[in-house]
Amino acid sequence: MINWIENNNELSKTFEFKSFLEAIAWMVKASAEIEKQNHHPKWTNVYNKVHVSLTTHDEGNKITSKDRALATALDLL
Repeated sequence: MINWIENNNELSKTFEFKSFLEAIAWMVKASAEIEKQNHHPKWTNVYNKVHVSLTTHDEGNKITSKDRALATALDLL
Protein backbone atom coordinates (compact mmCIF):
# COMPACT_ATOMS: atom_id res chain seq x y z
CA MET A 1 0.00 0.00 0.00
CA ILE A 2 1.53 3.25 -1.15
CA ASN A 3 0.58 6.60 0.44
CA TRP A 4 -2.68 5.49 2.03
CA ILE A 5 -3.72 7.49 5.10
CA GLU A 6 -5.21 5.69 8.10
CA ASN A 7 -7.55 7.97 10.05
CA ASN A 8 -10.87 7.54 11.91
CA ASN A 9 -11.10 3.83 11.06
CA GLU A 10 -10.71 4.51 7.33
CA LEU A 11 -7.99 4.06 4.77
CA SER A 12 -8.00 6.87 2.23
CA LYS A 13 -6.04 8.00 -0.77
CA THR A 14 -6.45 10.45 -3.62
CA PHE A 15 -5.34 9.20 -7.02
CA GLU A 16 -4.40 11.93 -9.50
CA PHE A 17 -4.45 11.52 -13.28
CA LYS A 18 -3.55 13.65 -16.30
CA SER A 19 -7.18 14.27 -17.25
CA PHE A 20 -10.80 13.65 -16.36
CA LEU A 21 -10.99 10.89 -18.97
CA GLU A 22 -8.02 9.07 -17.45
CA ALA A 23 -9.60 9.31 -14.00
CA ILE A 24 -12.88 7.86 -15.25
CA ALA A 25 -11.08 5.11 -17.20
CA TRP A 26 -9.25 4.14 -14.00
CA MET A 27 -12.55 4.04 -12.09
CA VAL A 28 -14.04 1.72 -14.71
CA LYS A 29 -10.96 -0.52 -14.56
CA ALA A 30 -11.03 -0.44 -10.74
CA SER A 31 -14.71 -1.43 -10.77
CA ALA A 32 -13.85 -4.91 -12.03
CA GLU A 33 -11.41 -5.50 -9.16
CA ILE A 34 -13.84 -4.00 -6.64
CA GLU A 35 -16.58 -6.33 -7.81
CA LYS A 36 -14.21 -9.31 -7.82
CA GLN A 37 -13.30 -8.64 -4.20
CA ASN A 38 -16.94 -7.77 -3.36
CA HIS A 39 -15.67 -4.87 -1.27
CA HIS A 40 -17.06 -1.55 -2.39
CA PRO A 41 -15.36 1.75 -1.50
CA LYS A 42 -16.73 5.18 -0.94
CA TRP A 43 -15.19 7.23 -3.76
CA THR A 44 -15.59 10.56 -5.45
CA ASN A 45 -14.27 12.06 -8.65
CA VAL A 46 -13.50 15.72 -9.26
CA TYR A 47 -11.91 16.42 -12.63
CA ASN A 48 -8.61 14.46 -12.64
CA LYS A 49 -8.73 13.20 -9.05
CA VAL A 50 -10.40 10.16 -7.51
CA HIS A 51 -10.62 10.06 -3.72
CA VAL A 52 -11.10 6.57 -2.26
CA SER A 53 -12.10 5.71 1.33
CA LEU A 54 -12.10 2.14 2.61
CA THR A 55 -13.63 0.68 5.74
CA THR A 56 -15.37 -2.62 6.45
CA HIS A 57 -18.96 -1.89 7.38
CA ASP A 58 -19.91 -5.43 8.40
CA GLU A 59 -17.00 -5.48 10.87
CA GLY A 60 -18.13 -2.39 12.75
CA ASN A 61 -16.73 0.24 10.38
CA LYS A 62 -13.09 -0.50 10.99
CA ILE A 63 -10.08 -1.23 8.80
CA THR A 64 -9.64 -4.93 8.08
CA SER A 65 -7.59 -7.13 5.78
CA LYS A 66 -10.31 -6.63 3.14
CA ASP A 67 -9.52 -2.91 3.04
CA ARG A 68 -5.79 -3.50 2.86
CA ALA A 69 -6.20 -6.06 0.06
CA LEU A 70 -8.34 -3.70 -2.01
CA ALA A 71 -5.97 -0.78 -1.37
CA THR A 72 -3.07 -2.88 -2.64
CA ALA A 73 -5.02 -3.95 -5.71
CA LEU A 74 -5.99 -0.35 -6.52
CA ASP A 75 -2.36 0.71 -6.24
CA LEU A 76 -1.42 -1.91 -8.82
CA LEU A 77 -3.89 -0.66 -11.46
